[in-house]
Amino acid sequence: MIRLLADPLRQQLVELLAAGPACTCHLVDDTGAKQPTISHHLKVLREAGLVESEPYGRYTYYRLNPELLETAADQLSELAARARSSAAQRRACE
Repeated sequence: MIRLLADPLRQQLVELLAAGPACTCHLVDDTGAKQPTISHHLKVLREAGLVESEPYGRYTYYRLNPELLETAADQLSELAARARSSAAQRRACE
């Protein structure tokens, strides 16, 4: 998830889709990126399961998968809690 969002344009797409479903033409207008670039990043996000597509008339709308975001957020919160509780513990060197 972190690697997916490390790309600034993918992060921007995710932020835009958090406001609601959008088609490629909306995302092109909102980001200023070219359509093939948007389509490439949407494909990467779809393959990861973060974005879902839905045909609607002549267009395809994209929306976020909130369950995947919640799972990632829970995992990161759990990791942060473990790091916080073990911050003072050092492993002995041999």
